[in-house]
Amino acid sequence: MYEKNGEKYFVVDSHMHYWDASPENWVQGAEQYAKGWIECFHAYQSLGPAETHQPLEEFQKVSEEQLMREVFDEGHVDVAIFQSTYLREWYKDGFNTSERNGELATKHPEKFRVNTRFDPRDGDAGMREFEANVERYQPMGAKLYTAEWNGDSRGFKLSDPECYRFLERAQELGIKNIHVHKGPTIWPLDKDAFDVSDVDHAATDFQGLNFIVEHVGLPRIEDFCFMATQEPNVYAGLSVVLGGLMHARPRFFAKVMGELLFWVGEDKMTFGSDYNIWEPKWQVEGLVDWDYPDSAEYEDYPRLDTNGKKKILGLNAAKLYDIPVPVECEIREGEGAQLVDEREVAQA
Repeated sequence: MYEKNGEKYFVVDSHMHYWDASPENWVQGAEQYAKGWIECFHAYQSLGPAETHQPLEEFQKVSEEQLMREVFDEGHVDVAIFQSTYLREWYKDGFNTSERNGELATKHPEKFRVNTRFDPRDGDAGMREFEANVERYQPMGAKLYTAEWNGDSRGFKLSDPECYRFLERAQELGIKNIHVHKGPTIWPLDKDAFDVSDVDHAATDFQGLNFIVEHVGLPRIEDFCFMATQEPNVYAGLSVVLGGLMHARPRFFAKVMGELLFWVGEDKMTFGSDYNIWEPKWQVEGLVDWDYPDSAEYEDYPRLDTNGKKKILGLNAAKLYDIPVPVECEIREGEGAQLVDEREVAQA
């Protein structure tokens, strides 16, 4: 929990990882891709404050102690949601798997939610693996990486018939939230495989699912905003927006936030640190303190007040994942009145 000027913020980090990109995990013959991938991530870390930068060797495989300290003890996070990215073409045991995440979540069940994933190109075997992971981890969400390499394939679309089969099964299994990486490319993946147009198809056809577009389609911010404003079940995941832009590109960050607030709205924006690329501490503190630069350029954008920041930092994700929120962190209505917990209403 983060407190500033008498306001308490319940923080849900809805996009973070516990990866293993160490050389011991590199697939023989694919070392250049495994190495290039994590080096690209490491380069992105340089967009954060200098004092948070890590040497590559440490960055490749963060320890449990470091993660717990940087995310929870120092990072103000109350609950974190693991998002899986397998990359089995390059990493022998996977880059960031449900199993690896689940091991840590088992030790700290009050701190984590584990999302699994699926790849429609894996066919029936992939469906069985997906079903087994849902049974094991009881997730409310799944992470999809449409640009991931799989054999000779270098990507898939949410609108593909085989992906629809998995989305239908996800609904049947109780999955509510589909997190989709649609943002800056990472070498050696193809930029076009991150295009957001397939989200439009799937969101219309699967209105029982929420589609959280991680990284808000950057650099296609306009495409994402005009699509998301018409789809009530499409959300803006702010991972990379905060970590990649707030410190290094503050004026561009203000423009992106302004567009998101204007078109998508503060009720459909979720905080994600993208840990271990960036630590959550400076992102949480920075968003709480943030306002537009003093310039006429930003006059036609909506303002973001304390209530809006509370929603983005945790309350929106808590609603998506049925995470209880302390009463003192809820939205303040009027003269200090607070939203009443539904359980209290039922007892009245």
